[in-house]
Amino acid sequence: MGIMASVTPLLQTHGLSKHFGGLHAVEDVELAVPQGEIRAVIGPNGAGKTTLVSLFSGRLQPTSGTILFNGEDITRIPAHGRVRKGIVYTFQVTSVFGNLSCYENVALAAQRQAGMSRKESAIAERVAQVLAQVGLDGVENQQASNLPYGHQRLLEVAMGLAAGPELLILDEPTQGLAEGEIARLCELVQEIAKQATVLLIEHNMSVVMGLAERITVMNSGKVLAEGTPEEIENNALVQETYLGT
Repeated sequence: MGIMASVTPLLQTHGLSKHFGGLHAVEDVELAVPQGEIRAVIGPNGAGKTTLVSLFSGRLQPTSGTILFNGEDITRIPAHGRVRKGIVYTFQVTSVFGNLSCYENVALAAQRQAGMSRKESAIAERVAQVLAQVGLDGVENQQASNLPYGHQRLLEVAMGLAAGPELLILDEPTQGLAEGEIARLCELVQEIAKQATVLLIEHNMSVVMGLAERITVMNSGKVLAEGTPEEIENNALVQETYLGT
C-alpha cells in the first residue's frame, strides 16, 4: 500500500508544543483530523484545549512543532491568512459586535472571507442563507447586543459559517445555553458537518458523546487518549483522570 494510498488529513500536527515560561500548556501533540469529521477535544480545565485550538487558528504561535492544513505547512501563517484558507474559530465567550445589527455582524464575516470584491447582493444572499441555517431569520435589523445570550451564540456560529469554513472550530458552544437551545445547536452542528469539518471543545459530555465521531482527550497539555465515543467511555485511564468514575 505505502504512503500514497493514505488520504491526507485535513488538519495534522507534528510535535506541537506551546510553553508560557515554565508552563507547558501544549506538549508534543500529534493529531490528525480527516475531512468531514466531527472531532471533539475534551479534558479537565487547564488541560490545554483552548491553547491547542488557538494554535490551529493562528491566535498563538507554537514554541515548536508543525501544523499542516490540507497538506500545507501553515505553522507561520497569521490568523487572517488561515481564515482565508478556511480555518474559522468561534470563541468560548461570544465575540459578536454588540453595537452592530445582526446583518452587519454576518456581512462583515462574509466580506472578510471574500475580500472587498464580493458584490453587495451576493453578500446579502449569503447573510440571509446562514441566518436561516442557524434559525435566526427575521432578526437581521436587530442590534446584536439586544439578542438573548443563546441567540448571540447562534449569531456567532452564523458569522463563522459566513466566512466559508473548511474547518469550523467551536469552543464551548453550548456554554450558557438552555436545554432546548443545546438540542438545536446539536442539530445545527450535524448539519454543518455535511459541508465542513467540525472541531469541538465541549464540557457537556452528552453533547460530546452524541455528536463526535472521534474524541481526543487532553490532560496537562498532552493527548491522554483518542478514539470513538464508546472507546473513550470505556477507557479506564480517561475514567480515572477526567470522567470521574
